[in-house]
Amino acid sequence: MIDVRLNLNYAGFALDVDLHLPGRGVTALYGHSGSGKTTCLRCIAGLERAEDGFIQINDEVWQDSRSGLFVPPHKRALGYVFQEASLFPHLSVRANLEFGLKRIKPEQRRVDMAQATELLGIGHLLDRHPQHLSGGERQRIGIARALLTSPKLLLMDEPLAALDSKRKGEILPYLERLHDELDIPVLYVSHAQDEVARLADHIVLLSDGKALASGPIGETLARLDLPMALGDDAGVVVNGTVSAYDADYQLLTLQLPDSALQIRVAHAPLALGKQLRVKVQARDVSLSLQAEEHSSILNRLPVTVTQDITADNNAHVLVRLEAGGTPLLARITRFSRDQLQLHPGQVLWAQIKAVAVLA
Repeated sequence: MIDVRLNLNYAGFALDVDLHLPGRGVTALYGHSGSGKTTCLRCIAGLERAEDGFIQINDEVWQDSRSGLFVPPHKRALGYVFQEASLFPHLSVRANLEFGLKRIKPEQRRVDMAQATELLGIGHLLDRHPQHLSGGERQRIGIARALLTSPKLLLMDEPLAALDSKRKGEILPYLERLHDELDIPVLYVSHAQDEVARLADHIVLLSDGKALASGPIGETLARLDLPMALGDDAGVVVNGTVSAYDADYQLLTLQLPDSALQIRVAHAPLALGKQLRVKVQARDVSLSLQAEEHSSILNRLPVTVTQDITADNNAHVLVRLEAGGTPLLARITRFSRDQLQLHPGQVLWAQIKAVAVLA
């Protein structure tokens, strides 16, 4: 477990959080600019010192202000990845990586050079210098350097914020590999919901220095009492199991958790039984009183209405649905809600394009 209690006061801003987070996987600190995400990360790293603070990473206590304990940053077994990779320009990629590796005694190393370079796909870059790398390549080097310190915790402060959409698309698969293949807990700061949905297992929603919510990603994104459900990028995360693949049409069939329901996704082939995370955007879910069989929309799921609220646009509503135990959100007009006479407990059909499911 990761336990973090922080109370820190600046002129015009106060951080006051008490978090109990999983000791493995990726936890996202999510919120708008100025919500306290980076301040929280800097306190955990020891770069800021909370007046009243307690920080425990699994079996190690890094701060306990009530007993006077404060482990300095250089003695905390963590890796820190910033928005900019900040590589040494006069050193080759190999030498930059060795800088991280040399901080750790050989007998304490849990990640070696070969593993880090393979995970981040940078073996062909080792003899280059930073000025001859793209932004995405430099960031992958920075992540590899952080991993080579064999951290017990990896802190990532908006590592994709400085990259354009193409470079983000290049680096995200490598971050997913770290999630899948390394047993190092990650605290990941971001204000991009799609990033968080793709990478995180657990999410903390911060606003004005306080935690509005903390919980598993699937449950938390589906909550209508949180502000992130109201925006245009609202949606839910679903972890499905590959049950079939149609090679002619390049369509995966995913079995929903603990359910007989399935959805189809336009995707490259994957092995049967493999887990795949998908995001279903609320704006891509339409509702019907009947299953429309003659339609280009491939996914038609029986759902039950549980709740609806007005969205950020007063002409729209957000509807929370249950599909065999899996929560979904639908963003529709208030006119459509009234025409369908939606109410809690009502059973109807959710329709989702296969090309709209984000895998």
